[in-house]
This record gives sequence, C-alpha cells and structure tokens, in this order.
Amino acid sequence: QVQLQESGPGLVKPSQTLSLTCTVSGGSITTGYYYWNWFRQPPGKGLEWMGAISDGGSIYYSPSLKSRTSISRDTSKNHFTLRLSSVTPEDTAVYYCARDSLLGRSSLPPLRGQGTQVTVSS
Repeated sequence: QVQLQESGPGLVKPSQTLSLTCTVSGGSITTGYYYWNWFRQPPGKGLEWMGAISDGGSIYYSPSLKSRTSISRDTSKNHFTLRLSSVTPEDTAVYYCARDSLLGRSSLPPLRGQGTQVTVSS
C-alpha cells in the first residue's frame, strides 16, 4: 500500500529556509491523477493547506504563502519537497504531506504521513 513519510530538520532558525521531503513508497508520484500536498497545523490553530504538485508536475500554492513557498519533486527518488523561506516563529507547526484526489482540502486526507514537528526558534 502507498505510504508517505516526512523528513527534515525539526528546528529552523528565524529568517532561514525550512526544507522538508516527503518520500512515497508503494506507488508512484507520477501516476494516478493525484495531487501530492503539503499541509501544516500550528499549535492551537487550524489546519492550513500550503500547496501541492500534481502527478503531471503542475504546482499549486496557497495564495497566502505563495511568495515564500516552493514545491518540487524528484521522480527518480519518488519524493517531493517543500521549501518555505524567511521563516518566523509563526511558521512553527506540525507539517504533513498527503495524497489526495482533490486540491486544497480543508481537512487532512486519509492517506498522509505521520507529520513532523518543525519549530522556528533561535
């Protein structure tokens, strides 16, 4: 079955770039008419959709984060990557990657990684 796993540093300093990778196993990120998404949930706040890359390589961003967000993929490694620049403590959150047939869902899709805590602090 398809599984997703986030990886990356758990601590990032303010003004730096946060970089996370989602490695997918059991299925290809280039097939199946799916979107491969990034979400986050800050402590005590709601879920936020950040962006996605489609199976065909089209990229979509949340308007509120577009200026700081970059999503890419490496099809040879079957993973996709999130980069968020100029981070502040407000970017502290649990970050999730997820596969979905919809774009910009307001809740976490059933097929997702376990989530990874990222703290922005000096």
